[in-house]
Amino acid sequence: MSDNALRDSFFALHHGLPRQGPGSDTTTRRLLALAGPLPERPRVLDLGCGPGRSALLLAAEAGAEVTAVDTHEPFLAELRESAAARGLDGTGPDGGSVRALRADMGALPFPDGSFDLVWAESSVFVLGFDRALAEWRRLLAPGGTLVLTECVWTTGEPGPAARAFWEEHYPLRTVTGNAAAAVAAGYHVLGTFVQPEGDWDEYYGPLAARAGAADTSVPGMAEAVAGARAEIALRREHGTDYGYAGFALRPADPRWRTRPEAPGEEAEVRRVVAAAFGSAAEADLVDALRADPDAWLPGLSYVAEAPDGTVAAHALLTRCHVDGAPAAALAPVAVAPEHQRTGAGQAVVRALLDAARLRGETLVLVLGHPEYYPRFGFERASAYGIRPGFEVPDEAMRALVLDGSAPVPSGALRYPAPFGV
Repeated sequence: MSDNALRDSFFALHHGLPRQGPGSDTTTRRLLALAGPLPERPRVLDLGCGPGRSALLLAAEAGAEVTAVDTHEPFLAELRESAAARGLDGTGPDGGSVRALRADMGALPFPDGSFDLVWAESSVFVLGFDRALAEWRRLLAPGGTLVLTECVWTTGEPGPAARAFWEEHYPLRTVTGNAAAAVAAGYHVLGTFVQPEGDWDEYYGPLAARAGAADTSVPGMAEAVAGARAEIALRREHGTDYGYAGFALRPADPRWRTRPEAPGEEAEVRRVVAAAFGSAAEADLVDALRADPDAWLPGLSYVAEAPDGTVAAHALLTRCHVDGAPAAALAPVAVAPEHQRTGAGQAVVRALLDAARLRGETLVLVLGHPEYYPRFGFERASAYGIRPGFEVPDEAMRALVLDGSAPVPSGALRYPAPFGV
């Protein structure tokens, strides 16, 4: 049997299925929300688009101009037909559009900075997570976002059957492992989540039905069916070991080097905090938190460096509690007056949140400007049933869930003692 026969049978088995990997419209919308605000008509590149379920949704609901790329022309033909039927082929007077293009995601013919959003659901395995991070970054316009889904370990100790399968086909990491790889590659993590089991059902349900009806006398089809059934059986029997996860990533601002506060840098941090707030009160708070072993979280006091190596901005996370459960409080955030409105504050906050995510923090609370902190993904804390023990406008008390797989505690928020509240 030739490789072409097996390839042709694989695509024949998959042709006409609604999805070519685990996913759902709900997950696509959730990923879109993690990406944050977009331009009015965002330019979107959908890589490994398959028949284009995500491309069509992004065009219809985000008003996006989607360039959808795949190497399999029958998938692209199906997408063109679907886009035309929905008025998303670019012939309409307004609204989103989809342009289907045959191209290799490892050799893309687009200039640097061409897209506001680069999207890859269930397709990054073709290149590998790390290579995709390195090669696709250039495609993003300033402020652009990379959204992708990737298969991950969902336990620290996967069983031998699942481990043997994935080590043969495609080595996996945990969500945290992939997030760490993204940060090391120069991205900030806007958000992650493990996709629900229903996303697998949307893929494997139709695939199982197709396999059951396939003509296995066709050259290569018996092997294609056997492969699909083995994969479905592995998921049924060992699905608690692995899953698909979504990642929303944004390149870090290259103007600012961010890092943990260094030993001996306390006085410099104090100078910046006092200057930013115009008084010593917030600087005194940082010193008091630093001296409180119940509050201080080593490694979660971060700075952004100015070009001359001095501290331009500072942000701090300390231990707080929600109904007795540990969380982290973001405060204060300070930018030296000469560096305000330059992006230094955003850079240090995003780097600090990345560090918290990678060390296993699950929830961050902040009392701050309601128009500033949502850009980092903070939502009203009241939506999670979290309330401070003092009067504060509801829109000012914000929460950011770093690990959506962990339960979010609700109840009274207790700040560290030095806050005096």
